[in-house]
Amino acid sequence: MKTALKVLGVVVLVLVLLGFGGFTWARGKNAELLGRTIPVHSVDFPVPFPLDSAEAADLGVSGPEADAVALERAVARGRHLVGSRYVCVECHGDDFGGGVMIDAPIMGRLLGPNLTTGQGSVTLDYTPADWDRMVRHGVKPSGNPSAMPSEDFRLMSDRELSDIVAYIRSMPPVDEEVPPVTFGPVGTMLMATGKLPLSADIIGEHQAPHTAFPPEAAATVAYGAHIGAVCTGCHGQDLAGGPIPGGDPSWAPAANLTTHADGLAGWGLDDFVVAMREGRRPDGTTVVAPMDMVVGYTVRMDDTELEALWMYLQSVEGRPGN
Repeated sequence: MKTALKVLGVVVLVLVLLGFGGFTWARGKNAELLGRTIPVHSVDFPVPFPLDSAEAADLGVSGPEADAVALERAVARGRHLVGSRYVCVECHGDDFGGGVMIDAPIMGRLLGPNLTTGQGSVTLDYTPADWDRMVRHGVKPSGNPSAMPSEDFRLMSDRELSDIVAYIRSMPPVDEEVPPVTFGPVGTMLMATGKLPLSADIIGEHQAPHTAFPPEAAATVAYGAHIGAVCTGCHGQDLAGGPIPGGDPSWAPAANLTTHADGLAGWGLDDFVVAMREGRRPDGTTVVAPMDMVVGYTVRMDDTELEALWMYLQSVEGRPGN
């Protein structure tokens, strides 16, 4: 009996040492991953985008009056984008003063930073190039990768990003110091082993230019593909769904959005609109987390946006769910 207990003790000790060694390796690996400098192109764009000459002429405005109209329109567009498609407040809070992405000791504490002009803001000195690096590339102004889920925003146009910046800057300043990102034991191991990849690595290409303007707002596949880029973070680059990378373990796998039999085959536009605005599938069941949260935003998408997105999903090759 004593021999068996000694053997068991040795086995437990070995496992503990292996676990400690593995965790030490993972922490070192993550420090290496997060400490890298990732080259990203430098872009510039106005905030807000000015009225073009035809718009100014139609409105009969010029100079400071035209600038005021341009800012008003940019803020309105940015408010719609944030409220319907880009869901920034889920990470940065309703007032953009900071929010929670993940707060679970075993996974880590990933808090969305303060984006306002108040004390503790991380964006006070941001240039358009800094906004581009962080939002569309997942790279901090320092050149190091961030925890920002930028793969969802990589196809955002310059004007859309400018509109969102204009809207955020119009918000009241919030004085809030948000603690930095920390990873728990599971989060540390997942990142080190490539199971929780950083957006900068998912995107990969950081030199390609961005479009200045989004596609024309019309019921077209092109406009739908532009809108649908935000779906890939959960539903995958092929939109066939599957387990959500880095998601809450309680979340169900993301649905297959292709026309395959286990996807949206048999759905019509009306079914899709009901699902996006009411969270209800054609069979009467309701969507589950995290899509139930997303419906709180997609309900604000206009008819053109929803029809264009539907047309795009119908154009994607059907494939079995992941």
